[in-house]
Amino acid sequence: MTSTRGLEGVVATQSSISSIIDDTLTYVGYNIDELADNASFEEVIYLLWHKRLPKMDELTELKQQLTANMSLPQEFLNHFKTYPIDKVHPMSALRSAVSLLGLYDDKSEDMSDEANYAKAINLQAKIATIVTAFARVRKGLEPVAPRADLGYAANFLYMLSGKEPEEIEIEAFDKALVLHADHELNASTFTARVCVATLSDMYSGVTSAIGALKGPLHGGANEQVMKMLSEIGSEENAEAYIQEKLANKEKIMGFGHRVYRQGDPRAKHLREMSKQLTKLRGEEKWYNMSIRVEAAFTAQKNLPPNVDFYSASVYHSLGIEHDLFTPIFAVSRVSGWIAHILEQYENNRLIRPRAEYTGPGMQKYIPIEDR
Repeated sequence: MTSTRGLEGVVATQSSISSIIDDTLTYVGYNIDELADNASFEEVIYLLWHKRLPKMDELTELKQQLTANMSLPQEFLNHFKTYPIDKVHPMSALRSAVSLLGLYDDKSEDMSDEANYAKAINLQAKIATIVTAFARVRKGLEPVAPRADLGYAANFLYMLSGKEPEEIEIEAFDKALVLHADHELNASTFTARVCVATLSDMYSGVTSAIGALKGPLHGGANEQVMKMLSEIGSEENAEAYIQEKLANKEKIMGFGHRVYRQGDPRAKHLREMSKQLTKLRGEEKWYNMSIRVEAAFTAQKNLPPNVDFYSASVYHSLGIEHDLFTPIFAVSRVSGWIAHILEQYENNRLIRPRAEYTGPGMQKYIPIEDR
């Protein structure tokens, strides 16, 4: 029995939700390029959960269900005010809040298909409100209630800022949600499946996934990318900054991927949105700086940017605080987590791998007085 470090190359399960084959990402067989250009996030949610695209009436019903379940009870909102606001990272707040959400659901332990689908709607709807409400409460502002006439992406931006977003902003954010919705058996998705394979409830599975996503080697990378761009400061400094980091053997976030070899197919869509949004804001320097960083880094390392790299400047251009980038990842990825949780429940087997032992051989116990 031999181990594989990081489980690299190990096929752990079968799934019909998403695939990465020859550097092509698909959701239920639909190429991510086609979905990013044509599908709304709500369509993608339905696709992941039902394994097919919705008809018009089905999509309308899903949108209504999501909007109807977005509101949070006042006592839940009051709970945010008990957090150490000046210290807590939004991902820690989100992890705690989603766990708390299960306490307010009297069907949280009901494992029927109907109850689990209701939990899926509840989680997908409320995670957007949790992130936006916390973002406002920590600044001393009151949460903004969702609007029935706005879609999922538009409602998120509206609840965050209190202002109705522009069409280009909605398009960019909706596209980002589509691109981040699922990604085969990544760390957080695997964590969710391991958790619910014990027949734990959906809230526990999603809470576990959020804990895995919090790490900078997974969901936290785009926040680190924006930190890097802020440190660079201007286009002219980009090349020298990268050269210095590489000379010091420091990690540059936003490049390369464990699975893709020729490049992350999602990156090009966010590169274009970054170009459009930074121009709209009169802050082209963020896009231009990103282009220069990409050129300088790939010339040395031959590693193309991944989805995190350009999502950083997209979210910044939407006026989103940098430490909210990873919670936004969770707002999208919960759709994929739920799809995998439901799939795990359908054909469950406890996930229990083995470990290759590398410790000492058989030892004899020595009484404490003789040690």
